[in-house]
Amino acid sequence: MAKRGKKYLESAKKVDKMNLYDASEALGLVVELATAKFDETVEAHIKLGVDSRHADQQVRGAVVLPHGTGKSKKVLVFAKGEKATEAENAGADFVGAEEMVQKIQSENWFDFDVVVATPDMMGVVGRLGRVLGPKGLMPNPKSGTVTFDVAKAIDEIKAGKVEYRLDKNNIIHIPVGKVSFGAEKLVENFTTVMDAIIKAKPAAAKGQYLKSVAVASTMGPGLKINPARVNA
Repeated sequence: MAKRGKKYLESAKKVDKMNLYDASEALGLVVELATAKFDETVEAHIKLGVDSRHADQQVRGAVVLPHGTGKSKKVLVFAKGEKATEAENAGADFVGAEEMVQKIQSENWFDFDVVVATPDMMGVVGRLGRVLGPKGLMPNPKSGTVTFDVAKAIDEIKAGKVEYRLDKNNIIHIPVGKVSFGAEKLVENFTTVMDAIIKAKPAAAKGQYLKSVAVASTMGPGLKINPARVNA
């Protein structure tokens, strides 16, 4: 186990590991206890009572954070003709078709954060499934990244749209902003995320849906939030 730094240990002393905090109290402490010299990202970690091995229990989607993520995202769009022009006008960082597939395959190029594709381009993008999939970059209709309305998709991503999906342990890891946002804006972003995840509950899910919820900054200690009061 990695040895913790002095600042982390001092911050950890102020966290009651046995307590389930309200969201506002937890995020207030996250801001207070952030000691890094850079603007730390604040993440939420939500364990769900589902089994991601079953297709009917998948939880995946996207949500636009009211205050954004604090990070500018580079968008790659696979489109042709008018849709390519639309993407360029909407502020896409990279736009192309087969030549982008070649660039990624031959140069191992991944200088982008999100991939958007028009439906007619998915046959081309599908060739990149093995490299984009493991990185969580494969366009998906559920997250709004497979669409003919590329301008809207780009606008939402640039405004602070984030995707959420289960990992193999049935946990969702998702950013809710930066420490510099302050507790109030972080709470609003967090609440928006939790509302989306709750609405995405699969019909096949049985028992307790929200198993555990925690928040932490990049270098700070984690704080557990009461799952029954995630909007508090």
